[in-house]
Amino acid sequence: MQAPQVSVVIPVYNEEAGLQALFDRLYPALDRLGIAYEVLFVNDGSRDRSAAMLREQFARRPDVTRVFLFNANYGQHMAIVAGFERCRGDRVVTLDADLQNPPEDIAKLLAAMDAGHDYVGGVRRTREDSWWRQLASKAMNRMRERITHIRMTDQGCMLRAYSRGIVNAIVASREVSTFIPALAYTFAFNPTEVDVDHAERAAGESKYSLYKLIRLNFDLITGFSLVPLQLFSMFGMIVSAGALATYLIVIANRLVLSGWREGLATLWDRDILAFFLIGMLLFGLGLIGEYVGRIYQQVRQRPRFMIEAALERTTDERASSP
Repeated sequence: MQAPQVSVVIPVYNEEAGLQALFDRLYPALDRLGIAYEVLFVNDGSRDRSAAMLREQFARRPDVTRVFLFNANYGQHMAIVAGFERCRGDRVVTLDADLQNPPEDIAKLLAAMDAGHDYVGGVRRTREDSWWRQLASKAMNRMRERITHIRMTDQGCMLRAYSRGIVNAIVASREVSTFIPALAYTFAFNPTEVDVDHAERAAGESKYSLYKLIRLNFDLITGFSLVPLQLFSMFGMIVSAGALATYLIVIANRLVLSGWREGLATLWDRDILAFFLIGMLLFGLGLIGEYVGRIYQQVRQRPRFMIEAALERTTDERASSP
């Protein structure tokens, strides 16, 4: 049995409406590559018929299909990590199940790896998302790059290709909360990006609400940089210095420049200042709590996910197949 050269890892969560269309396009696109491949579907605790459809697809193409079923919903990135731990290909491609990124573009990523790149990120040529998602994505991209120095043009595109070395490094990291594309960037020696197509979701709805997008970006920023804590410390020093300077001005005003009294009194409104400082204090405590929470999750060393069932050919079955 020929070992796969390419492994395609696809997390699945409540994608019943679009799975058949994915099957109809994915396998022909991979067959046209003319190389040995495998497809790993990781069902992330779906509550619809996604698991049943994956079982049916395994029965149709057991030679190249492997299915892993989580017992609960652990999140897209943990599903990808589970696929990374079990894939066998020298090159690994991640793809969302919603068909917004076409499987046909996998060939572009592999061509870039043939040119010597160990990590290839997809950049959506056109965005078929709502305007607020595009605006929020651009804003977070700029902030993430400034804080973490990780340069990804399109952090939201999951159509990406990874070398075996990078996949092994990600698996060895054992992080509970992480962002796979950014983590891969830190391990990459020669990364690059290629343009890929982007279409409207053919069926179903996005699994990322505004809250989940905010949480994802918190993980991205706090997981790869201490800059937020450093900025908060610097802000505290600036506020302290500003308060001292204001006190000196107030003293000088009372002693000498009584004509400025009204202006400085407005500036030094104690209620406004108190609300401002209390708000900044709460923000700082929340920021520290974010880091402490990540530490707490990590040191507990609980399993990051649990696989309820796996559908794949055994080693003997693969060896005996023609």
